[in-house]
Amino acid sequence: MADLYETLGVDRDASFDEIKKAYRKLARSYHPDVNPDPKMADKFKEITAAYEVLSDPDKRQNYDVGGSGFGGGFSNAGFGFGDIMDAFFGGGQQRGPRPRTRPGQDALIRVEVDLKEATFGCERDLNVDTAVVCAKCGGSGCANNSRSRTCDICKGRGETQQVARSILGQVMTSRPCASCQGFGSVISDPCTECAGDGRVRSRKSIPIKIPAGVETGNRIQLSGQGEVGPGGGNAGDLYVEIVEIAHEYLIREENNLHISIAIPMTSAALGTTVTIETFDGDQKVEIKEGTQSGSTVLLKGLGVTKLRGSGRGDLIVHIEVVIPGKLNKEQSELLRKFAESRNEDGSKVVIHKNSDQGFFSKVRSAFR
Repeated sequence: MADLYETLGVDRDASFDEIKKAYRKLARSYHPDVNPDPKMADKFKEITAAYEVLSDPDKRQNYDVGGSGFGGGFSNAGFGFGDIMDAFFGGGQQRGPRPRTRPGQDALIRVEVDLKEATFGCERDLNVDTAVVCAKCGGSGCANNSRSRTCDICKGRGETQQVARSILGQVMTSRPCASCQGFGSVISDPCTECAGDGRVRSRKSIPIKIPAGVETGNRIQLSGQGEVGPGGGNAGDLYVEIVEIAHEYLIREENNLHISIAIPMTSAALGTTVTIETFDGDQKVEIKEGTQSGSTVLLKGLGVTKLRGSGRGDLIVHIEVVIPGKLNKEQSELLRKFAESRNEDGSKVVIHKNSDQGFFSKVRSAFR
């Protein structure tokens, strides 16, 4: 029988990666689906049988000391089906044992803030239920300072192989080892606190600074504050999503705030000064003489802090003029005399024409 190293064209001290690379290159040339020549099919079985031995540490060692390398029940007609797929499709799934220590997952929580907190920012302490490193075993998953041992079934490879017959001969398939779940090692004495996982569920307090200007939907990323991974792996990130609570009388529109106040008809006609409560304390608002319902007064710089950029938005005061619904005899008489003094006839109306752009501009603005 030809030397297996020569069959694959590799040195006797070649690494597993070098052996696999050589096999993949030859398999593309000699596979029966690519080259139907019967001689090529025999060559393909020969290189596959060589790879079957040299890619297995135990079989390779047996071969190097003078054995056949194929072991009981194997013949040079067998081949690794997964490696044939690698040869034609460029790799595929990762082979070998999977690590016990793996990164943790990211987490998302929602935090409610009121409008004042959104305007000026605030600090919070979040109480989060999450996975943390097991304090008893330090994340190793092993009790009493013990260590995991190499799996007796897969010999540390994390996978086992099975042979089945097919039209091309014997097909060898690989699957995760059932004894060690693919880790290649077994924890003989698992930690009683975490049952070998290296992490436990716990509640922890996380301080967070919520910047001024946030609104519903904004997210704050806290690196490394998510769940700790299996085996005490690096923690993922924690994302805090903001939910803004509606205010009792202020309405937010981007960085501006809106407030609506109602004043008596006489105050609108004569003018006055009113005081309103804002996030910056009490503010005086001047109502000019003859103010109409729907008018606005702008208080600059009293809105929400800009999340990006500098400064704050404005506070816009919307004025509603309240007309009395019921008058006594004396009040009615006074209003009637007032109307006569202004030559106002209540039975006559003024119809605005289309050319009155000022009026219709106000109507359009009201509908918007």
